[in-house]
Amino acid sequence: MIAATKFERLMPPPLLATLLCAILAGVLIFVPPINGLADNGDYYRAMYSNGIYKLLGTHYNYFDFVTQKYGLMKYYNEYSSVNFSSQPLFVKLAIGLNKLFYSKTVFDIRFMGLVNYVFYLGSIYLVTDAFTYPAKRWRNYLIALLVVFVFGDSSFTLYFNSFFAEPQMLSMTLYSFAAILLLARHRYRHRWPLIILFGVSTVLLISSKSQNAPIALSYIVVAMGLLFLPNFKSQRLYLIVGMGLLLITGGLTYKLIGSSFTQINTYQTFSHGVLTQTDDPSKTLRQNGIDEQYALMKSQDYYAKQFATINASGKYVQKNLLTKYDFVWVVKYYMTHLKQFGRLLDLASADVMITQVKAVGDYLPNVGAKAGQQVTFFTGFSSIAGAFFPQKFAFNCLLAVALVMVYAVGFYNDLKQHQIEGVLRFFLVLGLLSMFIFVPIISIVGDGDADLAKHIFMVPVSIDLIFILFVSDILNHRLWHAYDEGQATK
Repeated sequence: MIAATKFERLMPPPLLATLLCAILAGVLIFVPPINGLADNGDYYRAMYSNGIYKLLGTHYNYFDFVTQKYGLMKYYNEYSSVNFSSQPLFVKLAIGLNKLFYSKTVFDIRFMGLVNYVFYLGSIYLVTDAFTYPAKRWRNYLIALLVVFVFGDSSFTLYFNSFFAEPQMLSMTLYSFAAILLLARHRYRHRWPLIILFGVSTVLLISSKSQNAPIALSYIVVAMGLLFLPNFKSQRLYLIVGMGLLLITGGLTYKLIGSSFTQINTYQTFSHGVLTQTDDPSKTLRQNGIDEQYALMKSQDYYAKQFATINASGKYVQKNLLTKYDFVWVVKYYMTHLKQFGRLLDLASADVMITQVKAVGDYLPNVGAKAGQQVTFFTGFSSIAGAFFPQKFAFNCLLAVALVMVYAVGFYNDLKQHQIEGVLRFFLVLGLLSMFIFVPIISIVGDGDADLAKHIFMVPVSIDLIFILFVSDILNHRLWHAYDEGQATK
């Protein structure tokens, strides 16, 4: 008993989860031969505008193998940012560390991994603390291990050694979630540090990539719970201003999308959306005023891996196809082809829990791995979830309704008892569930079924957080009401 108490004092659940995730992720991204994600053609958005380029005289691998070393520009950089994004903040931090500790001319991708790693470990600690506070029970070690099993999965941490924005999205989502839950559970005496953490992490999340612009609305739902905080009337004006800032961030992220990025999405919306899950694409095009020949582009990527039926970036496509339709055209098209749209949503639902990017390899060249080979180390959760999670969008909707009803009970009970935990938790779950339902819809309309694992990244992260929250609330007897020490000990 004394030994158990001493262990609990020296190794509380949040610290245990953080150390285990540190080991798992550290082995994957730092220990040679390192692992990461190969370039799928999107790296240039983060590379060139930040002064990083492909090393001259070396073979650069797209899709098949991870590239470890890059060049750093020493003089004038003529490349401007493609999008309005918070990602350059993290990339520039990695470059600064690289120049300080390694080289001023060669960039090692592990410094990008290091930046992502540090932010990630901080978020793991806080979110585990949020799940387990204030109960001091051994069941909380089960919750900590569940956090490791879910968010220590290599399908998440492989992103660290890459120029994708997903690592920052993961960490910022965990920080934002933890901040609200810690507020709900009165973890600290002062509220303002957690409110600031929520605001900053959410702004960084929304602005990390253009696809995240719509989730500003989801986080407005989450922030609405803060209006119920007791003794907070004088600060509500600041909170409303902050909510406005979230909307402005989402608006800017959408409005300042670069033209080249828009062109890629517009093209793939057509080739991977309108032309797919339909028996006769030629007939569909003819009926909607577009030349039937473009049916040959079905499922073709903008950056084709091999032979392409037509040059996606050519002037002919821009003039004769891309000018023929826009966002409104696509929405009207799906509204009149609901069966096809339903199939696409089911396709997105089938990929909801497949968080490992299948389109690119995870290994360096010359280490004996095959081109495009995937890492299997510590991918148990993503494999199980990907295999057994129901693959129907209707199920997702029913699951969302059921979870809202469950947490609405806690909202009502705590509101009646003048408690804040169930209220904040309800709006938190409601906001995350709105992403769970609407992100697949936005992804299909905006980019078809191309790169779904990346485009719906917020969907598995959201439902994973709700899953752990649900389990932790049951184990600590706080699902229907705020935490009560007497109930928790039963």
